[in-house]
Amino acid sequence: MIVGLTGGIATGKSLVSGEMERLGARVIDADVIAREIVEPGKPAYDEIVEEFGEGILGPSRSLDRKALGDIVFRDREALGKLNRITHPRIRQRIREEIAKAREDEIVVVDIALLIETGFIDEVDKVIVVAAVEERQIERMLKRNGLTRQQALQRLSCQLPVKEKLEYADYVIENNGTIEDAMERTREVWRELKAAMTTMD
Repeated sequence: MIVGLTGGIATGKSLVSGEMERLGARVIDADVIAREIVEPGKPAYDEIVEEFGEGILGPSRSLDRKALGDIVFRDREALGKLNRITHPRIRQRIREEIAKAREDEIVVVDIALLIETGFIDEVDKVIVVAAVEERQIERMLKRNGLTRQQALQRLSCQLPVKEKLEYADYVIENNGTIEDAMERTREVWRELKAAMTTMD
């Protein structure tokens, strides 16, 4: 069974995927793949530098993700260019990782843009991790060191969580305590295991 795990920025997807992995899921993290495909020497890295210039490189010549983010989250056209370079490669790598899974495994693909990129068509079930926007902003300010304006720009580049909820088979609310979110995650895991039994 392939499960798409999505939600907005700073809703707590990593928290949920970490617990799912602990419970026995094979987790594929699109963010990790996105970092790997833009390492120096990789084709996507060369294309990004060619498109956006050397101003997006750090001292070690690796991509300065914050500098690149400052460009693309202010400019939809620039974001579109970046996505056209990275998304096909990310999708391909996710497919390769899924192919390694055993038949009896639950594969959880942690991917923020599950719906926006159309990858939703390649999963059996969808989990949406939801948080109110103000909570997302608070977390981004604390975790990413962004200004409120930068946080709002990043939020505006994704489908609002309330729209993502329309695609959900399961919803994990993450507005309360971590333990509340973990308990709901364990509940969803039990439901996925039961659903997998009926698929056999």
